[in-house]
Amino acid sequence: MADVIRSAGQSFIDRSRSWLTWQHLKVLQAIERCRTAALGGHRDQCSSCGHSAISYNSCRNRHCPKCQGNARHRWLEARNQELLPTPYVHVVFTLPRELAPLALQNKKVIYNLLFQTSAETLLEVSRDPKHLGAEIGFFSVLHTWNQKLQHHPHVHCVLPVGGLSADHTRWIPSRSSFFLPVKVLGRVFRGKFTQALKRAFTEGQLDFHGTLKFLAQPKTFSVWLRQLFRNDWVVYCKRPFGGPEHVLCYLGAYTHRVAISNHRLVALAEGQITFRWRDSAHQNKKRLITMPVEEFLRRFLLHVLPRGFVRIRNFGFLANCQRTALLPLCSQLLNSVPKSQPSTQPIPRDADTLAFWTCPVCGGPMRVIERLTAAQIQLRSPPLTHPCAA
Repeated sequence: MADVIRSAGQSFIDRSRSWLTWQHLKVLQAIERCRTAALGGHRDQCSSCGHSAISYNSCRNRHCPKCQGNARHRWLEARNQELLPTPYVHVVFTLPRELAPLALQNKKVIYNLLFQTSAETLLEVSRDPKHLGAEIGFFSVLHTWNQKLQHHPHVHCVLPVGGLSADHTRWIPSRSSFFLPVKVLGRVFRGKFTQALKRAFTEGQLDFHGTLKFLAQPKTFSVWLRQLFRNDWVVYCKRPFGGPEHVLCYLGAYTHRVAISNHRLVALAEGQITFRWRDSAHQNKKRLITMPVEEFLRRFLLHVLPRGFVRIRNFGFLANCQRTALLPLCSQLLNSVPKSQPSTQPIPRDADTLAFWTCPVCGGPMRVIERLTAAQIQLRSPPLTHPCAA
């Protein structure tokens, strides 16, 4: 990704100044400078064989493909202490494509509503005795892209199959192989989101620019909203995918992801970039797509999140205000002793993460022994060519 920005980033910036913001420029600069001498570095030494090497620092920007491995590993280690001995299920709430342009102009408002209404939908339907009759707990992760980097806002929710009874005296398992009915979830989600969006409009929280200016009129907005309500909204629920021994590997594919990873990039030549994408309409067959570099960068920047926006959130008995009291209770009711020591279950790590922690000579642990500024690095020999992260 850094090579793409170095090759065409400046020409892209010059042609796109009408809509680029300081945050877009900051993301491009961070990715371009990531793991180069411009950010300084550190000297690492192997605790086993004494091998020493200089490594460049990472940019730590959450939109950078190189910088998410260690963050994901730390997050998964924390979640490892919260896993319950029960199967888990994966539910996806997707906004209709008609809402995508409005979401791009009001990212913070729309994405917050997506989190809020999808969580309320799960909590409300699961409390209904006709479906589960229990209080559930889960976390949600926001993704805003599809495989072709087009704007496609949706949240992935991962939750245990079951929940606490209203009096917190027993664990209620799911009675259905699909946990909760997706048609009911879709209708409740549609109603809650359209109502919340109407309230946001009334309170003046929404902005309308360009081709959406006509929606600023209350009557026009109401008509547009009614058309959205007439169509079914997509909620996808996978079958339970196993107990805690499968959860960490499963979560690693969804948390701390960016719009596209480096391993999907295939070729960059003559102003065109080719990357892999998965065609879900044809049994997830892997295909190649080629487009101009500037279009590729435009699509990539569609997924820059507002500053300070939290894209992984917890709800129900996993919410921060309830987790300490209710999570041990869930473990107890499931006949499990709460974990006091880290689990021995291996946590998935990608190649960049492994390279930072292990010696390329003997495989021993590497330790930082000296911090180096960008100026100091210029006076030293260049780092080894093997990948390493900060």
